[in-house]
Amino acid sequence: MPFEFQKTKLEGVIVITPKVFPDERGEFAELFKHSEFAANGIDVNVVQINYSKSKKHALRGLHYQLPPKAQGKVVQVSSGSAFDVAVDIRKDSATYGQWVGVTLTAEEKNMLYIPPGFAHGFCALEENTEFVYYCTEEYSKEHERGIFWNDPAIGIQWPVQSPIVSQRDAAYPTLANVEKTYV
Repeated sequence: MPFEFQKTKLEGVIVITPKVFPDERGEFAELFKHSEFAANGIDVNVVQINYSKSKKHALRGLHYQLPPKAQGKVVQVSSGSAFDVAVDIRKDSATYGQWVGVTLTAEEKNMLYIPPGFAHGFCALEENTEFVYYCTEEYSKEHERGIFWNDPAIGIQWPVQSPIVSQRDAAYPTLANVEKTYV
């Protein structure tokens, strides 16, 4: 099997690690195979691919989109490393407000699947960390929302004390003050 799929404490959030095949030329890995992903609960239709490059300790998030434009994402670091976070914002979920964090590295090529109904963010752990997002819905400014990255009620244990955060991300409301539209 070319992938290892590991469930997290949040239903639907899955860590994906591809098998890497090294040889004298370098290495090869399959990064996405619909049949393998679907067989492991990730039946996605990728409609948009995003890329970002971040300075060390830059923090992006916590972002999500409202239905009907809610995005699922398979995210991966292509250079450097990042601490990646998913927060359950489905109001009727038993894990509402809980989070899971995974370190993604270019070396390991591991990925995280974040289904619709979760806010997403990450903190770059190295200079020039490159991040790729495979999205199941196109970006919609009208449906874009966010949650304050350091909401004490969520209690994310970020690996950086004073991250670089955009004004927009710093101004997002806490989870208690966002629209509760996910079921």
